[in-house]
Amino acid sequence: MGSATALVFPGMGPSAFTDVGRFMVVNPFARELVAIADDVLGYSLVDTFRQAEGDYSEAAQVAFLVNCLASASWAREALGIEPDICAGPSFGEKAAIAFTGALPAHEAVRMTAELARCMDEYFAREHKDKVTLSFVRTPEVRLAEILAELDAEGEWHDISCYVDEGFAMVSLPEARVEWMENRLRAVGGMPLYTMRPPLHAAAFAGLRDKAEREVLSTFDFADPRLPVVADQDGRLLRTAEDLRTMLLDSIVRPLDWPRVVDALKRFGAKRLCVAGPDSLFGRVPCTTSNFEVIAAHPRRAMTPRRRPVVA
Repeated sequence: MGSATALVFPGMGPSAFTDVGRFMVVNPFARELVAIADDVLGYSLVDTFRQAEGDYSEAAQVAFLVNCLASASWAREALGIEPDICAGPSFGEKAAIAFTGALPAHEAVRMTAELARCMDEYFAREHKDKVTLSFVRTPEVRLAEILAELDAEGEWHDISCYVDEGFAMVSLPEARVEWMENRLRAVGGMPLYTMRPPLHAAAFAGLRDKAEREVLSTFDFADPRLPVVADQDGRLLRTAEDLRTMLLDSIVRPLDWPRVVDALKRFGAKRLCVAGPDSLFGRVPCTTSNFEVIAAHPRRAMTPRRRPVVA
């Protein structure tokens, strides 16, 4: 394909109700999805999200799914986006599965809520001291030296995300975060955000098993209408079983955004529309240097469009 359009649903970062609340109650696509979510959840998504504590509560995760899918529908209507291929790094996998028809919207909401509960139950008992730290400006060779120091001390760690050159995320014990931040600064790096719960590490195989047994076994996936790029290794996924495996592997394998970028380039993508609240994947250099990036986020959707001047 010579000049394709890719639709990307971003990974989930902290998203305050004040940033997206008006979109959720005013935008017609969002309102339709909120009504579906209310019916599935048995409570008001908007009210619960408004009052929720923590960045990754069940309501926050469902709200993020709703806002991503509504942003994609708005992009189709307002911007004429008709994607040929889809990707969803990390949490964005769930929106990609719904958008491509592998699960209907109400089932995607149920899956998101049940996976959130499953994750909360698991981390309430296991790995309670683990977090995931993101950082930039850290050359690979310097990061390897720092991680070797942890190895020498017998301290557990795992790379959870490869985002761009010098930009990664590492899971480690919370007690070592301050040490890690100081070591990163010493080599010119910049620590960013510490995420709880941690994600994307082989040590969480117990969560993968629990999610497969208690949640995903209750869903019947369909083959996607569009190819989906696996965010772990850039493979093109075209079957229901591929998508189910991607969701499970996301728990125990690192996200590798540069490999997703390479896969989209090989497919022929020239334009990349990022649908949903995003402060990362549509902005890093490996994205902006390879594609025409089109932002389709709630804030843009709520900005009045200029009408053409009629002479």
